[in-house]
Amino acid sequence: MADSAEGRTRTLPTVLRCCAALAATPGRLLRPRRADAGLLARLDSVPPPAARATVGLTVLLQGRMRAPTTIVAEGVREFGHLPMAMGAYLVEHPRARFLVDPALCAHVHQRVLPGLPFPIPLLVAPDKPVLGLGDALAARDIDPAGIDFVLPTHLHWDHISGVLELPDSVPVRLPSAELAWALDGPYAPAGVVRAPLHGRSLDPLELDGPPVLTFERSLDLFGDGSVVLVDMAGHTPGSIGVLLATSGGRRVLLAGDAVWNRLQISLIREKAPMPGQLFDADRDTAFETIHRLHALPADIEVVAAHDYDAVAALAAR
Repeated sequence: MADSAEGRTRTLPTVLRCCAALAATPGRLLRPRRADAGLLARLDSVPPPAARATVGLTVLLQGRMRAPTTIVAEGVREFGHLPMAMGAYLVEHPRARFLVDPALCAHVHQRVLPGLPFPIPLLVAPDKPVLGLGDALAARDIDPAGIDFVLPTHLHWDHISGVLELPDSVPVRLPSAELAWALDGPYAPAGVVRAPLHGRSLDPLELDGPPVLTFERSLDLFGDGSVVLVDMAGHTPGSIGVLLATSGGRRVLLAGDAVWNRLQISLIREKAPMPGQLFDADRDTAFETIHRLHALPADIEVVAAHDYDAVAALAAR
């Protein structure tokens, strides 16, 4: 079980941050942050490396919730809700089978959420029931021991909790900046539960490759253009996008939580202060990343981890 004692220790600072975020929200709903026209004008798109291999991609949809449209994309004056997804992506490369965002374990409400400080569990808990990662893999006759590694887009609890259902021998690969942010210091940042990583082999990555698309740094994971990691910092310091070359010549960008919904990309809108000030480590950099997503070529299919409609459309294919 996750360390609930740490969650209790972090409660007062988190409550104060929630209050500050709530106070800032009404004004930003009326006057959302404006897009930076100068930044958009400066963004060039560099073609990704030619793909000499392709990957298979399977969506493992594990949980659902919903959130008010007005807080997902500030300034959108609608009183409805957007459906939100939680899940993992199974990627099958000729040289490895791995998971992007091993999202949820079974009984995540009892095993992981108590490690978050109040009131965050009330804000982020998925609807019950959820499908644990082990069961999601079993439904496709996949042995968890056959997973070579996991590749979270970032280390918030809902992108890593599924590793609790993988063998300890399965390593976690992610940027060193993300590891330092999440694991250094006496307490975890808001949204992070460290327990799923205890005793797990951690394999730091460095995005030291050239610009790809509108992103300044990259890493061609296998050296064949099929899986290219791009720097999407802001939501967390080491957030990445995973650009996949899939069959039929399609390029799919798994964008993690750089945005929660494609509406943010089309309108160039950040999350409202509540919850954005709680979960975005650097709001300015996160907003810049949204600009970079907006400026992508039209043939790049962007799938944000919590955009239910985008995730479901990808799963249907």
